[in-house]
Amino acid sequence: MKEYVYIDGKKYRRGYTTGSCAAAAAKAATQMLIAKNKIDVINIDTPKGIPLTLKVKHIKVYDNYVECAIEKDGGDDIDATHTMDIFAKAEFIKRANDEDIIVCGGIGVGVVTKRGLSVEVGQPAINPVPMRMIHTEVRKIIGQDIEDIIGENKSLKITISAPKGVEIAKKTFNPRLGIVGGISILGTTGIVEPMSDEGWKKSLSIELQMKKEQGLDKIILVPGNHGEQFIKDQLKLDMKYVVRTSNFIGYMLKEAQRIGYKKILMAGHIGKYIKISAGIFNTHSKVADARSEILVSNLAMMKAPYEFLEKISECVTAEGAVEVIDDSEYTKIYNIISNKCKDRIDKYLLDDEIDVEVMMFRMDKTLLGKSEGADSLVEVFR
Repeated sequence: MKEYVYIDGKKYRRGYTTGSCAAAAAKAATQMLIAKNKIDVINIDTPKGIPLTLKVKHIKVYDNYVECAIEKDGGDDIDATHTMDIFAKAEFIKRANDEDIIVCGGIGVGVVTKRGLSVEVGQPAINPVPMRMIHTEVRKIIGQDIEDIIGENKSLKITISAPKGVEIAKKTFNPRLGIVGGISILGTTGIVEPMSDEGWKKSLSIELQMKKEQGLDKIILVPGNHGEQFIKDQLKLDMKYVVRTSNFIGYMLKEAQRIGYKKILMAGHIGKYIKISAGIFNTHSKVADARSEILVSNLAMMKAPYEFLEKISECVTAEGAVEVIDDSEYTKIYNIISNKCKDRIDKYLLDDEIDVEVMMFRMDKTLLGKSEGADSLVEVFR
């Protein structure tokens, strides 16, 4: 593997996914089960076309089963599973059906409890690509006809586990997605690309898809914790409608449109939503941070005096600017910005059938401003 990539002029180290770890551990355990010899490293291929050579850890070789582990390495894109050991246990069992390779989830691998994911309810949270990787790599060891190796009426059972997964899963999106008891075995390419937002975005949109398949036809989008608290404490709405967007507001709006939602209520802090009013749909500060400029230009259109605009321009945060505006005659700016957010979103989606309304709040979660139709849309969610 080309170990490093360069992004924005900086050098970052690549890593590999829990899916690659599971496939490598499964292959290594199978090889040792058949050969009855320990091995130090194992080679696998990844869907990205990059081969991996990984160190095998925690090896236990017995007459009837073998267990070993591969340590997850996220490279410079460190997440909750970084340095976690992903285990695989390989054993031969009496065949109960037509499957010669059976893959199960053990301790620390979550179980799917809600519809809408790519894994069926009741099954271990091993996503389709990692599952294929496990089967492909194990098949390289046992060949196409397992009976040539172990005799008739037997299957190879692979159990994937992650002993630390029960605790670590609490730091992931799994509880929100209805995955209980552990982590998910993930990875569509097998390789972790540093500084990539794709995995994060996908986990957010999965929740949108889940709620649609559970029967919801309308959704509330919020950036994060503060938005959730506003919906719960101020609007008193059912939290089943709420999905987080993080900073990927444009992406999540397009996903909601693709999935088929026709009513979307959006609620966020002014510091993020003021950016939407100017057509900025990724609200991370590294992408764009024009909060002060947007406030100043809107206040100038309201004919605010130069001295007042200077005060706003000197504010370090949007919350600081709110304190200044609250003591002025320009508090209507909050509704103006909210309506501009709605207008920008309508132009972004270009879909007359989707009803989107916007609400903005302060850091204390009290309402600042709202688009004209927001109150009516809120009632639809009651």
